[in-house]
Amino acid sequence: MKQLPLADPGVPDHRSPARYLLWVARGQWRTLAGGMTFGILWMAAQAFIPAILGKAIDEGIAARDGERLLHWTVALFVVGVVQALAGIMRHRFAVTNWLTSAYRTVQVVTRKSADLGATLPKHLATGEVVSIGAGDLAYIGNLMEISARFTGAIFAFVVVASILLSTSTTLGLVVLIGVPVMLFCLGPMLRPLHKRQSAQREAVGELNSLGSDIVAGLRVLRGIGGEESFSRRYRGESQQVRQAGVGVARIQSVLDAAQVLLPGIFVVLVVGLGAHFALRGDLSAGSLVAFYGYATFLVLPLRTATEFANQLMRGLVAARRVIRVLSLQPDITEPAQPVRLPDRGDLVDPVSGIRARDGLLTAIVSAEPDSYAELADRLGRYDDTSEVRYGGVTLASATREDVRARILVSDTGAQLFTGTLRQELDPDNRRTDEEVMAAMRTASAEDVLVALTDGLDSEVEEKGRSFSGGQRQRLVLVRALLADPAVLVLVEPTSAVDAHTEARIADRLRDQRSGRSTVVLTASPLLLDRVDEVIFVAAGRVVATGKHRALLDSEPLYRRTVTRETEEEVLA
Repeated sequence: MKQLPLADPGVPDHRSPARYLLWVARGQWRTLAGGMTFGILWMAAQAFIPAILGKAIDEGIAARDGERLLHWTVALFVVGVVQALAGIMRHRFAVTNWLTSAYRTVQVVTRKSADLGATLPKHLATGEVVSIGAGDLAYIGNLMEISARFTGAIFAFVVVASILLSTSTTLGLVVLIGVPVMLFCLGPMLRPLHKRQSAQREAVGELNSLGSDIVAGLRVLRGIGGEESFSRRYRGESQQVRQAGVGVARIQSVLDAAQVLLPGIFVVLVVGLGAHFALRGDLSAGSLVAFYGYATFLVLPLRTATEFANQLMRGLVAARRVIRVLSLQPDITEPAQPVRLPDRGDLVDPVSGIRARDGLLTAIVSAEPDSYAELADRLGRYDDTSEVRYGGVTLASATREDVRARILVSDTGAQLFTGTLRQELDPDNRRTDEEVMAAMRTASAEDVLVALTDGLDSEVEEKGRSFSGGQRQRLVLVRALLADPAVLVLVEPTSAVDAHTEARIADRLRDQRSGRSTVVLTASPLLLDRVDEVIFVAAGRVVATGKHRALLDSEPLYRRTVTRETEEEVLA
């Protein structure tokens, strides 16, 4: 699977939604230019049709000249063909522009999400990121799609106004002044529409976040009988989204009605004036028909212009959501002059005094179980304040890519993704079936494979929900073992399995990781009894190091932590 680059240096300053939209447009300027070219041809062809009809009436029908009538009929046919072909190509470019801008936004957000890593969920809820892929990219795509029609509309308006001015100065001025006035009348509705769209987008993001939380915790909710409580909460949030949508629809309906009413009034005015001039003899019958055609045709450019303004508002709202993601910075900063980490060495944390010696299976036991995640973050450099050294080199002086290649942290939050089991366990397809099966045996996960119809080629459902908690934990361990890093940090790797399975994993882990460093953060006696060295941490500092059984005899606090005895039970 091809890996996306972690950053896109071409993305501009992320503080301005308009600048982001301009950056998207610059990245696809060729297809935008193609769409605009055919949009101009498409609109211009329609703009010339009334003029051709007027000439055919005056020079052909009124003058009873069959040759001129045939001449203008052929011209009308040619213009119709040009309009049809230009319309086809304009639509093809419009679809290309939509897809390019929409999925380019997806790529940029995905790359940024990969770059942020664990930083992203600290600042944005899942629903916010999901909403970008579900709705915001469509609004950005719509804006790029309509750009071709909008350009054609502007060009057609200039062409029609020029023709009208050359035919009748009065009517030409009515069109030149009337169309901008109508657009100005529609303008005041765009700002409140923008505000309501932003409010609706916020409500949709919150609802998506709530929905994600409910789906992720559905099993727990059922276990504690909380379905009805969260159902009421979701219904309440849903009603707020509905109300926000109705608020948008109200002003949108007024805008849509105005787009029909104002051009209708404009058409009546132009046709009325044209008829008045025709009765006075200032206009011919053909010119009157042409003027009516122009007035009717101008409804299309006008509606296109207002639609563009509407899509621009939506696009700015969507772009603002996108730059919320793009403006985030990773908690881990890259060094100005990175140093390459050695291939082997001790993993040392000066803050706590932890030293995981090279090539050994080391266990870390904390008197405060909640600190395991914090310790793992420091050892794997997920905390930018970490002073951990590997082989004498500070992790902060190396690139994140170099650290991740040497040190892998597999914690209790590790996820399984949709795909085949083989892809889940070995994403880069580097391992043979024998190596995969060896790791499965170490994690005591053979029973998981036996229960699957297609073995390693079986499909894994979203987040591995078809597996039990213990099965998922063992499969995550298999994936970590197959990655085969120089240092593997495991956080509570057997907390969801039974004692017999845990004992088998404990017996096999040493052989699987022979010659490489493995750090296990756990208080499980079955694992602790089989490691090379146990490091006991209390209040964030190492207080004892040694073998499990020796520490049981010499450290009362260690014994209480591992055996989970209370102080009263020990004294008794």
